[in-house]
Amino acid sequence: MAAIRAAVLVLLGLCLGGAAAAIPLVIWHGMGDSCCNPQSMGYIKKIVENKIPGIYVLSLKIGNNLIQDMENSFFMNVNDQVREVCSQLAKDPHLKGGYNAMGFSQGGQFLRAVAQRCPSPPMLNLISVGGQHQGSVYGFPRCPGESSHICDWIRKTLDLGAYTQAVQEHLVQAEYWHDPLKEEDYRKNSIFLADINQERGINETYKKNLMALKKFVMVKFLNDTMVDPPISEWFGFYKSGQAKETIPLKETSLYLEDRLGLQEMDKAGKLVFLGVKGDHLHFSEEWFYSTILPFLQ
Repeated sequence: MAAIRAAVLVLLGLCLGGAAAAIPLVIWHGMGDSCCNPQSMGYIKKIVENKIPGIYVLSLKIGNNLIQDMENSFFMNVNDQVREVCSQLAKDPHLKGGYNAMGFSQGGQFLRAVAQRCPSPPMLNLISVGGQHQGSVYGFPRCPGESSHICDWIRKTLDLGAYTQAVQEHLVQAEYWHDPLKEEDYRKNSIFLADINQERGINETYKKNLMALKKFVMVKFLNDTMVDPPISEWFGFYKSGQAKETIPLKETSLYLEDRLGLQEMDKAGKLVFLGVKGDHLHFSEEWFYSTILPFLQ
C-alpha cells in the first residue's frame, strides 16, 4: 500500500505541476536604444512572450526613465552599469533559479561581463547578437542618429584620446575601443574590455564563471557596416600591429592560452557561431524564430 500511495502522490504532483516553467529571459539593449522601444527591445520581448507562454522577460533599464536609459548607453561607465544590473538580477525573485540572457550589440559583451562577474543568480545560456567581444575600432562608422551631434562628438573624442582616463571613465564606446596599432595602450588603459578579456592577467573566477554557461551563442552579421572588424562578433580581431588582416578566434592568444576558457568550452560543444545575412542587427522574425528561439526553450 505504501508503494501505491507514493506512486499516486507522484502522479498527482505531475498533474498539478503541469509542464515545467519557462526559463526567464534577460535582455540588454545596444547603443542609443532603450529597454522598451516598441520597434526594438519591446518588439523582441513581445514576440518571445507570444512564442513561449508564461515566460518572464526582463528588458534591462539603466536609469530612472527611458531617456536616462538611452543616454547611459553612451555616457555611463560600463563597470557601473554591470554592477547595477547584477544588483537588479540578484533582487529579482523570478530569476533565482537561473535565466537565459540575450544581448544586442554592446549589450552582448556587457552581459558577458555579468556572466563572468556575477554568477548568482546563474546565467544558463548567453546569446550575443552582434556583440563586439574583441572590441571595435576605427571611424565609429555608424551610430544611431547619423546626423546627431552626439555621434559626431563621440567620433572626435575617440579619435583624440580613447585611452585617456577621463574618456575611459565617461564614454561607453571608449571602454571597448580596441586599437590594434596601440595594443599596449589598450591593455594598460582599457577599464572594461581589457579586464573582461583577461588582457592584464588571469582572473580564475571570470574563467570559471563563463565556463559554467551551457551555451555561449555568438551571432555575426555577415554584411555588418557598424562593427569594425565584424569578426569581433565571433571573438576574432585584427592581427596585432596592423588593421587589414583579421584572424579568427582559434588563432588569437585569448584562445590559444585559454585565458577565458573558450578553448575548453569549444571542445565541449558550448560555443555556437551563427551567421546571418544583413547589416548590424538586421534580421527577420522568421530567422529569430527558427534560429534563436530554440536556445530559449
